Amino acid sequence: MARFNTVFVGAEGRSSHRLSYCLIAMILLGLPLAQCQLEKLYVDETDMHLLVDETHLFKLIQIGEYNTTLQVASQIQHADIVQFVPPVVDMPGFDKPDPTMKHTYDICAYGKSPGHSEVTFNVTPAGFVNLDTVFLRVTVMHSNAIYVISYIMGWIYFVAWSVSFYPQIFINFKRKSVVGLNFDFLALNVMGFTMYSLFNCGLYFSQEIQKEYFNRHPRSLNPVQLNDVFFSLHAAFATLITITQCFLYERDDQRVSMIGRGILTTFGSVVIITASLGAANKIAWLDFLYYCSYIKLCITLIKYVPQAYMNYKRKSTEGWSIGNIFLDFVGGFLSILQMTLNAYNYNDWISFFGDATKFGLGLFSLIFDIFFILQHYVFYSRNRRMGRTREKICMCRLKLYQVMCFHQPALELRGGDSLKLSPQKESRPEAQPATVGLYLQAVILIFTL
Repeated sequence: MARFNTVFVGAEGRSSHRLSYCLIAMILLGLPLAQCQLEKLYVDETDMHLLVDETHLFKLIQIGEYNTTLQVASQIQHADIVQFVPPVVDMPGFDKPDPTMKHTYDICAYGKSPGHSEVTFNVTPAGFVNLDTVFLRVTVMHSNAIYVISYIMGWIYFVAWSVSFYPQIFINFKRKSVVGLNFDFLALNVMGFTMYSLFNCGLYFSQEIQKEYFNRHPRSLNPVQLNDVFFSLHAAFATLITITQCFLYERDDQRVSMIGRGILTTFGSVVIITASLGAANKIAWLDFLYYCSYIKLCITLIKYVPQAYMNYKRKSTEGWSIGNIFLDFVGGFLSILQMTLNAYNYNDWISFFGDATKFGLGLFSLIFDIFFILQHYVFYSRNRRMGRTREKICMCRLKLYQVMCFHQPALELRGGDSLKLSPQKESRPEAQPATVGLYLQAVILIFTL
């Protein structure tokens, strides 16, 4: 009896060990099989644009097979914007799964109402495949024509803003003077565009910073495009050209004010501190770029104030290019108009008013542009006309003096002395047309005063 019990216990122990070995073997063999059978599952596009009541066909692609049936269901963020047919895709199982086989499943997207919606996917049963990186961004719009107009407007205001730097450069070159151009405005401008260039170049060229950005915003696009990089670098370069003119041309006693130096020092300190923290791995480099963008936003809010105050003190806009203001106004107006069209086309008024930074900066710039136009054409227009009149008078006197010198080889001075001029060619017949031309120029200047 005792031996039986002992044998029974021993047999029971051997049976339990065998069951344990079987379970372990099934787990070890089954898990790799579940992981390797389906190598990839993805959609053939991640950004989709639809019109209202339009349908669009896209594909869900499966590489590799399972030995069990899977159901892939779409999870639509805003079901009132877009609808998928079928909402659930059945992926059949196979007795002998082929890990290299490719299967495609057609899904029809239907645009119900304008707006933006993200779409993710869920797999049943869970645990077989990770679909965290499989998603769609769907945009449904009212009109494709409005989309095209908005796109064209974007390029127009990009060109307008890019060209807006050159009227000031030209007027400085023409006058050989920068009197009337505020140096605080230039200093703030070059620092602002330098910060903007750092932000754009960092996000566009640095793979490490892009990785940080997509880790925080996994379903977002890179907010910086190539035209953003070009505009910021070009703007900084054009501003540097204007600053170089300040060293070459007449400038009177103009210089950067103490207030301007204090603001620049504050911003520079923020850049140095945050860059040091980034180098010491205390903050991410993406956060450093965000600080640079905040500095740019602050500069945009204050950079026009010194020039407006200078025009007020001088009661004149002479030396300040109104062409720059017109182009900046066109760019700002089209930018806000584009935001309005997009808000209507995508029924996205929340982002229109919710993006207070972009909308506020655009509106703030427009207000200053209108103020500069009023200063130029209304408040100080008489002073501007008087300055032009004085310039014409000087030109008229110069032309008359040239005519007198052309006909008088020696000018009589008081006391019987005479002033000999440079050799004249008054006796040559071919010089007469030049004399007539000088007379005509003098008369035209007199009548245009």
